[in-house]
Amino acid sequence: MLQAAIYDFVILFVVIDPVGTAGLFASMTLDNTAAERRSMAVRGSLIATAVLVVVAFAGKEVLAALGISLPAFRIAGGILLFLLAADMVFARQTGLRSVTAAEDAEAIRKPDISVFPLAIPLLAGPGAITTTVLLMGQAEGDAVAQAAVVLVLLVVMAASLVALLAAARLSHLLGETGSNVVSRLFGIVLAALAVQFVIDGVQKSFGLG
Repeated sequence: MLQAAIYDFVILFVVIDPVGTAGLFASMTLDNTAAERRSMAVRGSLIATAVLVVVAFAGKEVLAALGISLPAFRIAGGILLFLLAADMVFARQTGLRSVTAAEDAEAIRKPDISVFPLAIPLLAGPGAITTTVLLMGQAEGDAVAQAAVVLVLLVVMAASLVALLAAARLSHLLGETGSNVVSRLFGIVLAALAVQFVIDGVQKSFGLG
């Protein structure tokens, strides 16, 4: 159980990337006061947590309603996470792990970025949603394991909130180069995990595992 919890923590932490998200948050809130940044960080984290918790419990039912099997979603999710990992390794800014240029421009004009783009897509983006559904699917039939996934998710979101509250300090401490180094290391780990998701999905699809 402990090993599974550590696995869940690692993949969720890598996908959500609190450090990288904090750096983006700091750059988007340069003109806001400390109180405004704190308020947006708390509100955005709570909204993202609510979205991911709902997805954790309703994701399987949504897939079933669409006629999508869990093995198929594992393969698709693994491919998506591998693309996300590639973006992290090469320090590319795409819609998978950050906001696009148009979204960034829109966010700058908004006085409050807690819902968009902080909660969605920076914290509860495609990668985080996909990973949450996959982890809950792996724990299917085991209520304790599923509870552990949700608990780990809450821990990672709490860590994200801490990073957001300390965003200015983290950004100053790491700088652009430091943030990219951390992101690249996370990306390598995520690439391996993504490949494993694809392998598991293929094995389940053909009854090999």
